[in-house]
Amino acid sequence: MNRIRIMPGKGLPARAVARRQNRQETMSVKTIATALALTLASAGVVFAQTPTRIQQFKAWGAYSYKSGNSTVCYVLSVPTAKEPASVDHGDIFFIVTQRPGQNISYEPQVMVGYPLQSNSKVTVTIDNKNFVMFTKDKAAWVENAAEEPALVAAMKTGQNMSVRAVSGRGTKTSYAYSLSGISAALKQIEACK
Repeated sequence: MNRIRIMPGKGLPARAVARRQNRQETMSVKTIATALALTLASAGVVFAQTPTRIQQFKAWGAYSYKSGNSTVCYVLSVPTAKEPASVDHGDIFFIVTQRPGQNISYEPQVMVGYPLQSNSKVTVTIDNKNFVMFTKDKAAWVENAAEEPALVAAMKTGQNMSVRAVSGRGTKTSYAYSLSGISAALKQIEACK
């Protein structure tokens, strides 16, 4: 007689939980591969290896890949909420990258699954402090590079982070992110070489 074991407090059979976890891990690998491809395209990199997940820190994952003779490291998260719910947002990411070979340290970037409105701005809000990003195609970077350290510092100490953008069709979009795990993830890529 086959028995289905119920996970305590979950109400789901153990096999269903395992299938769900496998599906989430597969989705995560696809999501990360997509993010890497978009990151490389936006950085103008033609060849790189598949990323390696260093470690997951709650809502943020730490990753690395080889690009030529150097290593690129980054932390990445996906939104916990997307607005408006009625539109297809595609894959959405917030990434902070370390590229020691290019002297780039903790560069924040927003990547969306649709073209952003030309000459529009993306606003990142962390606990009522706003950071403005310029847009190009499906990505956005901090408008004033001197503010990048302040944005990263706010992420480490902040409670809430949201990102507001406007699509090429004029749709106003908004994304909420968890900052849980960001400090540990950034610490993990600190010594990227």
